[in-house]
Amino acid sequence: MVEALKKNPAWKGRRGPVVLVIMDGVGYGKYKEGDAVADSKMYNLEAIKAKSPHTRLKAHGKAVGLPSDEDMGNSEVGHNAIGCGRVFSQGAALVSKSIETGAMFQGKAWREVIDNVKASGGALHFIGLFSDGNVHSHIDHLKAMIQKAKAEGVKKVRIHVLFDGRDVGETSALDYVDPFEAFLKGLNDGSFNARIASGGGRMWITMDRYGADWSMVERGWKTHVLGMGRQFSSAREAVETYRKEIPGIIDQDLKEFVIAEQGKPVGTIEDGDSVIYFNFRGDRALEMTAAFEQDDFDKFDRIRRPKVVYAGMMEYDGDMHVPKRYLVSPPAIDRTMGEYLAASGVRTLAISETQKYGHVTYFFNGNRTGKFDEKLEDYVEITSDVLPFEQRPWMKCAEITDAVLEAISSGKYNFIRLNYPNGDMVGHTGNYEAVVCSMEAMDLQLGRLAKAVEAAGGIMVISADHGNSDDMFEHDKKTSAVIYKEDGQPKAKTSHSLNPVPCIIYDPEHKGEYTYKAGEGVLKTGLGISSLAATCIQLLGFIPPEDYDPSVLPM
Repeated sequence: MVEALKKNPAWKGRRGPVVLVIMDGVGYGKYKEGDAVADSKMYNLEAIKAKSPHTRLKAHGKAVGLPSDEDMGNSEVGHNAIGCGRVFSQGAALVSKSIETGAMFQGKAWREVIDNVKASGGALHFIGLFSDGNVHSHIDHLKAMIQKAKAEGVKKVRIHVLFDGRDVGETSALDYVDPFEAFLKGLNDGSFNARIASGGGRMWITMDRYGADWSMVERGWKTHVLGMGRQFSSAREAVETYRKEIPGIIDQDLKEFVIAEQGKPVGTIEDGDSVIYFNFRGDRALEMTAAFEQDDFDKFDRIRRPKVVYAGMMEYDGDMHVPKRYLVSPPAIDRTMGEYLAASGVRTLAISETQKYGHVTYFFNGNRTGKFDEKLEDYVEITSDVLPFEQRPWMKCAEITDAVLEAISSGKYNFIRLNYPNGDMVGHTGNYEAVVCSMEAMDLQLGRLAKAVEAAGGIMVISADHGNSDDMFEHDKKTSAVIYKEDGQPKAKTSHSLNPVPCIIYDPEHKGEYTYKAGEGVLKTGLGISSLAATCIQLLGFIPPEDYDPSVLPM
């Protein structure tokens, strides 16, 4: 337990709440072409910014705990940083280090996985996102584990690939398939056989999250475990066939496929096998993990549940201890903003729709399930639509706002944090028009929030966890020119950006308690989104913990 925050004798805060608005996936674009945020008519946001102090915050790379500044941020590490006020080494960095030092292969979980298949004669299966996006997984981690498995005497390996097209190029699947097939060919010999067994697009099978669409997981189970699905001779054939049959389809939406010989799947998961889910990020790994581990599983009919030794790359839920077996421990995050606020008697509301509900709760609280204080905290989940995001680009931003307006008017809360998923979830579709629509829908809600905050005498802090919608076209790395497809349309970029994100302090009752240049909106520069915790703590009238990253406020 942490001690209560100390009151700031020079600043008691406002009479109304501090409202932290996280515009998921909204940054400042590097390029004029493809910046859907700048192209949107966001009159309310522009008006708020014009009369408020503001700055830009880093939301990628080392600023959020990732290995290098070439690594894009994501919602998980972003909310960790925002909610924890400090930067912790995150999934990709932890896994890479564990592999480099050999610690992973000396751990109990790895030993159990390997010893099981050596004793049973079964296969070692890998399931996970098949790219080097470094957001959910990295193909180099997969390669390292396959090589180690062979060195330790494993005879049979099967890989179940989930095509990306989201954190990497939207039609880049074969850029990974072909070199990987060559990699496997170089390993295979008379005593070792490794091959791709099944797969599909990440937004079609397996990688659902927050219980939004369990049918995705069911399709993945039938494909990977049971070998049920359309059969092909190779992953390349599957990709090329679906692209021909479904013009314009991108990798994340590719249909499921099973690799077969003479009508028989080459890699069903059977009793005595071992399975590693090699995603290090937990949100899109929990549901398939439940299908393997839960005795009382009721989300769909598994038909057959093989007796396997199952391991995740990391512990996906530290409170529930899921999975039971994992290869690398996640960062130990303590003393989060939420814990400090609860200890200080601050009444808090956390709210989003299903797609980002876990981010304003679990990830914001340092990968912790549950509340710090049941009496002081309320968590609200607005149920997301189960359909492609480009078909409802406004998502549930109005419903989220409705609930927040009611919360503000109630006078019950001192601190409210909310996430609008629009910029990220719609941004990932690559549909430019839909993203513009999503931004303008969100802007309408920002206008409603601003009026409510002003009426209540509160403060609104507007920021983001990373960029996405601000960078919607692929650009040539050397010339910065837009890359066009054969049909003359810009090639869509569906991954997160490396761009900075806004930090705007809307404080209608400001009377000089903290200083900034009027009309210029200057706050501290050069900081990352981890500074938002200290900023909100200050605005609530407290002194931030000494080891928190500095507030953007010059006070």
